[in-house]
Amino acid sequence: MSIEIMPLDAALGARVLGINLSKDISCDDFSTIHAAWLKYHVLIFPDQNLQDKDQVRFSRMFGELPSKSPHSRGSKSGDQLHQSVMLVSNIREDGKVIGSLPDGEMHFHTDGAYERDPYRYTMLYALEVPKEGGDTLFANMCLAFDTLPGDLKLRLSKAEAEQGFYTGVDVSAKMKRSLRVDGYKGSAVHPIFIRHEETERISVYVNRLLTRRIIGFDDEESQSVLSRLFEHSERSEIIYQHKWKPGDLVAWDNRCTNHARTDFSAGERRLLRRTTVQGRKPMAAF
Repeated sequence: MSIEIMPLDAALGARVLGINLSKDISCDDFSTIHAAWLKYHVLIFPDQNLQDKDQVRFSRMFGELPSKSPHSRGSKSGDQLHQSVMLVSNIREDGKVIGSLPDGEMHFHTDGAYERDPYRYTMLYALEVPKEGGDTLFANMCLAFDTLPGDLKLRLSKAEAEQGFYTGVDVSAKMKRSLRVDGYKGSAVHPIFIRHEETERISVYVNRLLTRRIIGFDDEESQSVLSRLFEHSERSEIIYQHKWKPGDLVAWDNRCTNHARTDFSAGERRLLRRTTVQGRKPMAAF
């Protein structure tokens, strides 16, 4: 069966059919996947049966993986995880969560924006999912830029923003507690508008979870402008909502997307395996 790319009826995303990622893939299939990723920003590979080594092998085809995944925890009873793998889970053993970012809703963000060299790609594989909730929302940040009012494009053409580890201007103390992110203090400054190094498309590079402030703006002005950007980039018409099924591998390009998580019951088990591909410092659009 040949590989097939099926675009979603949404502002971004495509399903990739006819491929088994637990096996080596051909150069032609890799090229097809890479081209589709650049075009659709988010790829869904359904009905996969992946061990962590399979996910790591596939991820490595697209670049270098971090030597150790940050903020990760491992199960005492589970298999030994590859050092580049992070569990995203609310499952508890002996009263302690076995993964990171365990509970509840999570605002829109892009992975690693608080680092000097953020992640280029993220891949998330579903092992256990809630019956309701725990969906992932993806926003097309190229489309967010394309439809941004002209006054904001002009005003922010050279602007930069500070990104902090889950310390965005709209992050509540309750969300910080539910995500269990105390102790990490990473931060970085990046352009508000960035240019994709491969497609050269421009995207908006701010988000509600991580963006603290606009450099050179006073607090009130920064908050006001960021609120406009957040509201514009979280409109339903530029979002795809993914409802997880076990065996889904979803891969996204952090250079042109934001993503968020919907709330779910604390009594529902949720277990996903994450890998990331290292990127480079975002390039200013102007």
